[in-house]
Amino acid sequence: MSFKQDFPIFQASQNKQLVYLDSAASTQKPQCVIDAESHFYQTDYANIHRGVYQLSERATTAFEAVREKCRDFIHAKHTHEIIFTSGTTAAINLVAHSFGLLNVKAGDEIILSVMEHHSNIVPWQQLCERSGAHLKIIPLNEHGELDFELFQQALNENTKLIAVIHVSNVLGTINPIKKIVACAHEKNIPVLFDGAQAIAHMPVDVQALDCDFYVFSAHKLYGPTGVGVLYGKTELLEKMPPYQTGGDMIRKVTFEKTEFNVLPFKFEAGTPNIAGVVALGTAIDYVKQIGFDVIQSHEKKLLMAVTTALQKINGLKIFGSSVHKSSVISFALECAHPHDIATILDQSNVAVRAGHHCAMPLMNYLGVPALTRVSFGIYNDLEDVDYLMFGLCKVREIFL
Repeated sequence: MSFKQDFPIFQASQNKQLVYLDSAASTQKPQCVIDAESHFYQTDYANIHRGVYQLSERATTAFEAVREKCRDFIHAKHTHEIIFTSGTTAAINLVAHSFGLLNVKAGDEIILSVMEHHSNIVPWQQLCERSGAHLKIIPLNEHGELDFELFQQALNENTKLIAVIHVSNVLGTINPIKKIVACAHEKNIPVLFDGAQAIAHMPVDVQALDCDFYVFSAHKLYGPTGVGVLYGKTELLEKMPPYQTGGDMIRKVTFEKTEFNVLPFKFEAGTPNIAGVVALGTAIDYVKQIGFDVIQSHEKKLLMAVTTALQKINGLKIFGSSVHKSSVISFALECAHPHDIATILDQSNVAVRAGHHCAMPLMNYLGVPALTRVSFGIYNDLEDVDYLMFGLCKVREIFL
């Protein structure tokens, strides 16, 4: 079964031979998602929540329907636990500022892993600088997996939050998130998961996980840029102060005092990306229609095919060998710098990512300046693997 025909970018004349292997950075968009955003602007656009006229009410209904779709998609208990943001980064910053302001003080600790994306490092660094808390970083084993024994040993009465990536955007490692939550909650420590790399590749059930926060971006889920989701447990969100203030997050304003709105609106100041949220709803429908069983089976075949082919190349090292791995492969080739590899592959219309992948601490930990990364979406196929290998043969011909 091929899904490439659902994505107009591959039908464009200038992209007829495009092999797009950078879905970990951002996925391409199916026609239905593009149409949903366009149609909303053409027929249903108005600002939401405030208007009493029909057009505004239609827009509000469409917007809030997606909140329910998101709730159902990640199996949250309540719709008001779904907060719309501009992306994963904004969602983590919201928690770092709001939850952090309320709960983190001098001497406290926040636990991260060494494989974190910058977006799940820098906000916590800033919180520590403001509060006098400090970060505790959990290392990896030889397979690129979280050292779970050291993780357990790191938990103590000073630990105020664990913030860990669900799936590594560099190594592809799928972290044992249910075990992480179970260990944390034994000591009443809340847990945030960065789900940006997981949300398009595997089902997520936040109630089954019992996690306290889960964040993801629409643009990695075949949806538009500029939209993200923060899930948080009701009891935590109700206690947290607003992150940003202004319109729509208020109930009453006087010059003496402001009363804030109820959840989820308390955390949604200003006019949101309304059309983007509507398009996210269509992206969720698209993924659910395909089904995660199909997605995971398809991507597993691609992962195995690429891994097997790369292992046959002399002087090539794959980073991350966990048996629990998503559709991301990062590698180094002795004879060529990752930027040179990506440039030469681009000449064959093969798009891969090269660099530190917004994970500079991980690069330092691995002892490499950069890596070449291949990542898959539902539109990739085994022919794409052949084009990748052909391009890598050209790289070796040039540098050997």
